[in-house]
Amino acid sequence: MSQRAISWAALLLASAGVMRAAQNSGRKIPAPTVKNAPVLPANDKKASLSSVKDSVFLIGPEDVLDVTVWKEPDMSRVVPVRPDGRISLPLINDIQAAGLSPEQLAATVAEKLRKFVTEPQVTVIVTAVNSQRVFVVGEVLRAGAFPLFPGMTVLQALGTAGGFTTFADVKKIHVLRMRDGKQVELPFNYRDVLNGDKPEQNIRLEPGDTIVVP
Repeated sequence: MSQRAISWAALLLASAGVMRAAQNSGRKIPAPTVKNAPVLPANDKKASLSSVKDSVFLIGPEDVLDVTVWKEPDMSRVVPVRPDGRISLPLINDIQAAGLSPEQLAATVAEKLRKFVTEPQVTVIVTAVNSQRVFVVGEVLRAGAFPLFPGMTVLQALGTAGGFTTFADVKKIHVLRMRDGKQVELPFNYRDVLNGDKPEQNIRLEPGDTIVVP
């Protein structure tokens, strides 16, 4: 039996002994808790698919890509992604890059190059990430554009901006986000979130979000 199994067995035996003693004495005691015990989501498959989806990086406008075709230096290029989401490469001209992962783009380029090269092997590396940004404007110490890190929340972005000026109305902060071509406003009350009253307002940010601090 492993050391971990022995530890769990000892814990269960100890808990049973405590419960029997409590029943004999008539006392009520809280159920034992175990620190660092694994907690499984209700739907393991759904949670797993969600985490995989969140971890995939998608190319966006203004990113810089190193597209390498093995043994074909004349076809290899370091190219920026244009505002329309496309890049230009030798022989295949314009190709859509934004919205694809580097692996997906490499497969697409390889497929188009098969007309000219036998079994092309293509690698796409993102050398500069300029599309994954959020913006903080208004009464903060350092307004501007900031890199969007995986899982970044409104509270974390405000910390990156250095905090507030003395004139900031921290109860009326809001996030501007584009949805289906329309701009929506998502409220954020800094004091409530900090006190744990409205944790749902501390949303995960998306590329292009703008946090406004009036």
